[in-house]
Amino acid sequence: MKAPNVLDRLDPFHGGKKERERCLSTGRLAPFLLPCLCLTTILSLFLYFPNPFEAVSKREIQQKGAPIVKPPEGNAILNCNLYEGRWIQYRRDFNYKNSSCIPEARNCILHGRTDRDFLNWRWKPYACNLPKFDPKIFLDMVRGNKMAFIGDSVSMNQVESLVCLLSKEEVPKFVYKDSAEQNRIWHFPEHDFILMNLWSRFLVAAEQRMINGSLSAAYNLQIDKVDEDWTANLQTIDYVVISNGLWFFRQIYLYKGDTVVGCVDCEEPNVTKVSPSGAIQMALRTALVYINGCKECRGIVTVVRTFSPTHFEHGSWDTGGICNRTKPSDERQIIWVGEPWNIRKIQVEETERMGKEGKEQGKSFVAMDVTKAMLMRPDGHPGDYWGNLRNKDFRDCLHWCLPGPIDTWNEFFMAILEIETGLVA
Repeated sequence: MKAPNVLDRLDPFHGGKKERERCLSTGRLAPFLLPCLCLTTILSLFLYFPNPFEAVSKREIQQKGAPIVKPPEGNAILNCNLYEGRWIQYRRDFNYKNSSCIPEARNCILHGRTDRDFLNWRWKPYACNLPKFDPKIFLDMVRGNKMAFIGDSVSMNQVESLVCLLSKEEVPKFVYKDSAEQNRIWHFPEHDFILMNLWSRFLVAAEQRMINGSLSAAYNLQIDKVDEDWTANLQTIDYVVISNGLWFFRQIYLYKGDTVVGCVDCEEPNVTKVSPSGAIQMALRTALVYINGCKECRGIVTVVRTFSPTHFEHGSWDTGGICNRTKPSDERQIIWVGEPWNIRKIQVEETERMGKEGKEQGKSFVAMDVTKAMLMRPDGHPGDYWGNLRNKDFRDCLHWCLPGPIDTWNEFFMAILEIETGLVA
């Protein structure tokens, strides 16, 4: 029997209106009695908040509570490519005010990073200004909604940034985390807003490959089947931020049913060689097709975050690679070819293709194209400053410091929400 999904275990926080109606059915009450008893402690956090699970239409959010203040940049972002620009020096207030929101491994300053220059840069699109992150406007836009980030640890990195930024307006209640701390849930009771991190390395069903009776670093991917850990209660979620990438740079066997249709990083005869970007395309397309085909997911907004590059120099993560730069790169220093750009191109194209199909289903698919901006930020990784006590030779040139340039992703995200909710039109 398949282990219960994290969303199934936390059904009261993910069920939404449809699930509440099903739970009221007398014939279905019995199976939920034991899980409900186990969740009594968690549920007690919510007893004092009126109807926190009632979904609010994205177009009706301004009718609930105080009106949302339109950002000063207004409609300028509508016809502006936010992702074509450069980093400019700008002294920013990176005081999260709630430092407990920063996971220890991302707290570069805590672990001894002394330079602060990496904090004092802001992304400037060529044709407009990127709106500054405003936690009040953001929380008002998502009032009464549920939002899920689906992906790997870099996706989680963005969620952690978002929690810290939103905590300036409202410190959320930390509702749930699993034993590996990969699936997490926060609740913002003043805004009836639920934020989730749902762990999925590949977006599709995956199984670690056994070699000589032991688990290996290789994986079998069921490329035509989504990972059920994030799809179980998709119909109750209003916003999805989805991403994939770094886990595909390893040996991976791609299956459709019982048939091997390709392999990444292997030399087996009669098996089609597939690049990491090719495998990423297959997995992302399967995920987006599933979301678009979800008949109960009316009005869902899916944001596809493009590839986040690493900046290892003089080696890789396990061969002594470093990332000790202290300033952004300019466009002349960027390598404009290679897998990062292949992946980014595929992710944008797949999102645009599904966006055209999604309109017929009342769904939105939007690309959040962070790749260029982040290729220019080799200075933003933890590097040596992530509290690694077990392996001193491993530098983290993959994730991003908090605070740091990854906060810009949530400025991009906020601009997307302003357009999707009709705040700028």
